[in-house]
Amino acid sequence: MITAAQLRAARALLGIDQKKLAELSGVSLPTIQRMEASDGNVRGVIETLTKVVEALTEAGVELIGENARSEGGGRGVRMRRPGPPHSTT
Repeated sequence: MITAAQLRAARALLGIDQKKLAELSGVSLPTIQRMEASDGNVRGVIETLTKVVEALTEAGVELIGENARSEGGGRGVRMRRPGPPHSTT
């Protein structure tokens, strides 16, 4: 399963916008927007989710599941656990 935060982070790592991800994955832009706006795990048609994950993988992103090890090389970012809310003051 992929989370909306992972999806946004993956795009940021690649330096692409939602439109480019839609093109790479063959999924509509509104679908990408809806996926990224969801809370927690992205829900949707398995085929659509698979297309997006495959496009990100092909572009060089390794999506790491909860408590999974990363066997790949290279740099990355991973959430350890939710932190405290950020203060704006």
